Amino acid sequence: MAMISRGGIYAVIIGKITALITSGAALLTTLGALGVGFYVWNLRNLRKIKPIVDLDSQTRVLPDGSRIATVVKSEAELHTSLFPAVTTLYDVIRHGLTLSNNGPMVGYRPVGADGKAGDYKWLKYDEVLKRSINIGEALRVIGIATGQESFIGVYAKNRPEWIIIENAVYNFNNVIVPLYETLGAEACVFSLNQAEIEIVFVDVPAKVHSLLKEKPKIPSLKHFVVMDGVTPELVAQAAEQNVKVYSFAEFEALGTRSEKMPLVPPKPDDLATICYTSGTTGEPKGVMLTHANIIADGTTLDFFKTTNFDRNDVMMSFLPLAHMFERVVESVVFTVGGRVGYFRGDIRLLADDIKTLRPTVLPVVPRVLNRIYDRVMAEAGKSALKKGIFDLALAVKQGEINRQIIRNDSLADEYVFKKIREQLGGRVRFVLTGSAPLAENVLNFMRCALGCVVVEGYGQTECVACATITLEGDAVAGHVGVPTLCNKIKLVDVDELGYFAKDNAGEVCIKGANVFKGYYKNEAQTKATLDADGWLHTGDIGRWTEKGTLKIVDRKKHIFKLAQGEYVAPERIENIYSRSKYVAQSFVYGESLKTCLIAIVVPDPEVLPIEVEKKLKLSRETRLEELCRSPDVKKLILDDMIACGKAGGLFSFEQAKDIYLCPEAFSIENDLMTPTLKIKRPKLKVHFKNQIANMYKALD
Repeated sequence: MAMISRGGIYAVIIGKITALITSGAALLTTLGALGVGFYVWNLRNLRKIKPIVDLDSQTRVLPDGSRIATVVKSEAELHTSLFPAVTTLYDVIRHGLTLSNNGPMVGYRPVGADGKAGDYKWLKYDEVLKRSINIGEALRVIGIATGQESFIGVYAKNRPEWIIIENAVYNFNNVIVPLYETLGAEACVFSLNQAEIEIVFVDVPAKVHSLLKEKPKIPSLKHFVVMDGVTPELVAQAAEQNVKVYSFAEFEALGTRSEKMPLVPPKPDDLATICYTSGTTGEPKGVMLTHANIIADGTTLDFFKTTNFDRNDVMMSFLPLAHMFERVVESVVFTVGGRVGYFRGDIRLLADDIKTLRPTVLPVVPRVLNRIYDRVMAEAGKSALKKGIFDLALAVKQGEINRQIIRNDSLADEYVFKKIREQLGGRVRFVLTGSAPLAENVLNFMRCALGCVVVEGYGQTECVACATITLEGDAVAGHVGVPTLCNKIKLVDVDELGYFAKDNAGEVCIKGANVFKGYYKNEAQTKATLDADGWLHTGDIGRWTEKGTLKIVDRKKHIFKLAQGEYVAPERIENIYSRSKYVAQSFVYGESLKTCLIAIVVPDPEVLPIEVEKKLKLSRETRLEELCRSPDVKKLILDDMIACGKAGGLFSFEQAKDIYLCPEAFSIENDLMTPTLKIKRPKLKVHFKNQIANMYKALD
C-alpha cells in the first residue's frame, strides 16, 4: 500500500470518487457523502503515538561496526530483564502472582457432554504454582533427581497443564525438552535418546502409542504422564515394555501425598530448556537456552511504552509452545500478571475460541494474517461499491498511521473494519508476528483494519526468538526493525555470494544476553554457528536501511522458511525427486511469503518418450519441447515425483505443488551449474523468474 501524507489523504478521497464516476450517480453520491463524513469525523479523537526513538535514525553504530537500538546509549546498557527481581523463569510466576494480586493466570474452555464449549474457566496464579510444586514432588517420588542432569519431555498441544509442568521443572532446576509433531517419529526418537529422557508428559494416548512403537530404540524411556484418556489397556500395553503410565490427576496426587522437599531455584545461567529444531538437513539440533537467555529476550516488549503491558492483558495461545516464540511472549504476559487463554487444540475451532476469549495480545504467524487478508479482499472485491468504500477507508487509515495515529474509533473503523476486529474479539491492542516474513501489503492492511499496534519480529531459536523488532509508530513496512534491547547486530562478509559489510550487506550476526549456549552434545555444529567471540551467525543476509532498520535480503545457506514457518532443505528434496525415472534434474524453490514449493524439472530425454507412448499413447517421436508443454505429461511427472516424495518420507509441505518442465538441461555452458556440477540457485531463480511467478500466480 502506498504511503500517503496528511495533505494527500483527501486528494485520495476525491480521486477515488472521480475514478468511480462511471459506476453511476448513486455510487458517486454515496462515496461523496462518505468522503465528507471521513473528513469531519477524522478531526475528532486523534491520539498520536510518540515513537521511542527518532524513526529516521533508529540504530546507533558502535566502534566495532555493530549496531544497537538508538534508545540504548551504549553496549554496556543492553538490557537483561524487565524487572530487577525477575532473573529466571522460576521468578516469573511469583512476580506475576504479586502484580496480579493472585488474579487469573491460565484459562481453558471446558466441553460439555453435548460437545459444546463453554466460556473460559481460569486457574489463578497460586493454584498454578501449588499444582506445579505437586507435579515437581511427584517427579521426585518416581526417582527423577533434582538439578540440571534431569531432562523432562513434554509432547502436547497448548493447554494449562503445559504451564504447570513447565513450572514444575523450574521449581527443582530441571530442564524441559518440548517435542513437536512436525519433527516426525525418527527425529523424536533422536531427541529423546540424545537427552536421555526418562519421562514424557503427553496430552493424548495416541502419542503414547506412537512412542511405544519406537520403544526398542529409546532405552531411557520409563514413564508417561497422560493428560486425557488413560485406559487400562494403555497401561497394560506400556507395562509389557516396562513403561509406567500415569494419568495427570494420578501423578499430581502422587506429589500431593508425598513428603515435601525443599525447592531448588535455578540460577540465571542454568539451563532452562533444550529446543530441538528441524532447521537443517540431517539430525535435529538441540538448542540450549538458559533462564538468562529467555528473560533477556523478553525485554523486547519494553520497547512498547504506549502499549504498556499489564495485569489486565489477555493473550490468546495457539502457536506451539514447543517453539520459543510462543513461550517467550507468554513469559512476559505472566511476568506482568496478565492471563493466557488456550485454544481447544483444533485449529478449525480457533476463530470461535478467539471471539470467546476476546484477547488484547495476539502473537501470530504470517499465515494466519494472510488468511484474514485474503478473505477480506475477496469479499471487498464482490462489487464496485464495496471496493470503492473499502479502498477509501484504507487510504484514510493509512494516512493516519503515517502520522503515528493509532485508533479504532474513526468512521472507517466503525463502518468498514469493525467486523474484522470483532472476528478477533474486538479488544486486540497488540499484534506480534514472527517466524516467517509478512508481505508489506498484508502488514499495512492489518495496521489499518485492526486499529492497533502491529509489529514484526525477526530471529531464530538460537537467540530465543527475537533479535530485531519493528517499533510503535513506524509505518514503513518491508523491514524487520531494530536490534532488541538485549542484543547488538553486525553484518559480516560472505565472499562466495558477493556480499560485503563495507557495501552495507552481509551475514546477520547477533551478540547479546539472548544468544544460546550451544547445541547439546554437538560441538561441531556449535562452533560452526557460534564463533569464539560469542557472535551467532544466522545464515541470513541483511542490509541496513537509511533509517537504521534491518532488511533481510537473502540466505547464506540454501535452507529457507515457508510462510507458515516450516523449514525446507531443497537439496534433500531434489535428491528424493531424482529417484523418479522421469527426472533428470530439478530445482526446488520456495518463497518465504508463500506456503508451498514449486520446482523446475528437466525430464529424462531418453525415458520420457518411451513412457508417454505407453501411458499416454503419444508418439515417442514427439519432440521433447512439445512433451514439456503437455499438461498430461506434466501431471504424469508430478504424480510420480509426489509418489517418490512420499516413499522418501517428505512431509506435505516439502512436496512441490506445481512444476515447470524445461527441455534444456542445466549445464556449465548455460551458467546454471558450477564446475563441480552443483546447480547455481541464484542463477536459476533469475533464469526462471517468469515461470516461477506464473506457477505461484496459478496456485494463488
